[in-house]
Amino acid sequence: MHKIIIYFKNNNGDYMIYLAIFISKIIENALSTLRIIVVSNGKKKLGALLQGLVTLVWLLVTGIVIVDIDKDIFKIIAFCIGSLVGSYIGSIIEEKIALGTVKLTIESNHYKEIYNKLKECPIEINNKKISIITKRRNIKRIVSAILYIDNNSKILSERIKLYGKLTI
Repeated sequence: MHKIIIYFKNNNGDYMIYLAIFISKIIENALSTLRIIVVSNGKKKLGALLQGLVTLVWLLVTGIVIVDIDKDIFKIIAFCIGSLVGSYIGSIIEEKIALGTVKLTIESNHYKEIYNKLKECPIEINNKKISIITKRRNIKRIVSAILYIDNNSKILSERIKLYGKLTI
């Protein structure tokens, strides 16, 4: 059986191996974070595809790290820091994609003004409480509009699973 070792080297030294480990872990952890979000939003096939990519990257980078692990602590450091950064980047990407649906419940004395400003949303008013169902990507815009009208309003956001289509 042949052993394949991926090793990056240049004229300036061996530091490229640490960079490769670091970048690979960023990619792996960002994809892994996205996979969890995608699966939790019901996209199982995409989640399975992402898991395959995560596994491939993990196998490659782990193989690089365990070769002479007892002689090179910097491989472990690059591995750990890459994991940390990758998880953070994955969270940022997920926030930008903003999959899913939320229900916003707003308590405000200015509920009529808020209703008039947000008429295009599926909205319900009940006893000075406003309920809005919207896509997650719309939250910042809606909350900004509400706080512009009433900076003292109380806003509760909860993730929901929507059965059917939401046309917003």
